[in-house]
Amino acid sequence: MNSTPRDLLGKMFAAAVNAAQPEHCIPPYLPAPPPGRTIVIGAGKASAAMAQAFERHWPGPLEGLVVTRYGYAVPCERIEIVEAAHPVPDAAGREAAVRLLKLVDGLGPDDLVICLISGGGSALLPLPGEGVSLEDKQAINRALLKSGATIAEMNCVRRHLSAIKGGRLAAACFPARVVNLLISDVPGDNPMDIASGPTVADPTTCEDALAIVRRYGIELPEGARFLLESGKGETVKPGDSRLAGVTTHLVATPQMALEAAAAVAEAAGVKPLILGDSIEGEARDVGKVMAGIALQSARRGQPAEGPCVLLSGGETTVTVRGQGRGGRNVEFLLALAIGLNGEPGVFAVAGDTDGVDGLEEIAGAFVTPCTLARAWAAGVKPLASLDANDGHGFFETLGDALVTGPTLTNVNDFRAILIV
Repeated sequence: MNSTPRDLLGKMFAAAVNAAQPEHCIPPYLPAPPPGRTIVIGAGKASAAMAQAFERHWPGPLEGLVVTRYGYAVPCERIEIVEAAHPVPDAAGREAAVRLLKLVDGLGPDDLVICLISGGGSALLPLPGEGVSLEDKQAINRALLKSGATIAEMNCVRRHLSAIKGGRLAAACFPARVVNLLISDVPGDNPMDIASGPTVADPTTCEDALAIVRRYGIELPEGARFLLESGKGETVKPGDSRLAGVTTHLVATPQMALEAAAAVAEAAGVKPLILGDSIEGEARDVGKVMAGIALQSARRGQPAEGPCVLLSGGETTVTVRGQGRGGRNVEFLLALAIGLNGEPGVFAVAGDTDGVDGLEEIAGAFVTPCTLARAWAAGVKPLASLDANDGHGFFETLGDALVTGPTLTNVNDFRAILIV
């Protein structure tokens, strides 16, 4: 291993992000040009970069509109890029959703719709269902984010309170052909959970959404509750004839990112072990479990002797109890550091591949064997920081935050624990 542990971890994170860059993963999935018009639509943190890559490689005329997160726009010549808020939606996102529906209205069977969807699209297309206001959607979204619900559970509720998600946007494109190019940021890579599935069928029901709301004690405004209880919020189901011309491709996934990081490790003489690409659960609990696995490897050579790296992806959750600056990756790392308790030779990085962990413009952070000792020396109490959900404050104090800026892609969280 020629580089320092921190440098190697940084290179693995960079490789994971690079594997999901649209310029690399969009061109192999371009369909043949249609006899009619080509319309590009999309939403997500990576959608602008996806649109740029598609435009560069498309051989014929096209037009379109995609919505991305503030700060994530990139220049396109023929596709309009608009920005909106994430993770709590705003009026700009609602207006973009209305415009997308108008853009695909009246298309014919000779027309082609390219739909570019990536993580973050749920918040970026906040078109409420009948009787639900944008303010209602904002309040429900905030409650879901704090509840500890999984991404699949949150998106089930979002689909049934929407006028564009859950296959509705694809149905609006009928009878045009639709080709979905998706960058997955969800455990399991289920298309209906990527941006809440605006252009794919949804087998879940209003009753499923109500069960989730009850499970987490989410307060619903009257209009939202009526939409679910009456069944008027039902989504477009598998077998619907309006979706017969829809084709879906997963162009980048968390597993691809992990494999790219594994290749960097192998080139450095470090054995990679991919533990899973869809690990979920409370971030602090996952951190504690991963610390146990890392300790077994460092002390017993199981499941592998050092030098090795334990790689994983997925999306953990944080049930917010404190007033700190949150972030599921830094919460994971803080719990991991506490579990490792300064174990020699164990280093780690975790970060969101979109460059934003929680509400902070910070991707994640690094852990070293001296993380706890340095925190105590600085007057920072690790357990108190964890109890306050203040992972970002903790790692910023130590100078160990991982700041990338907008990466223009998103394949969920990346975690690497290096044992040397």
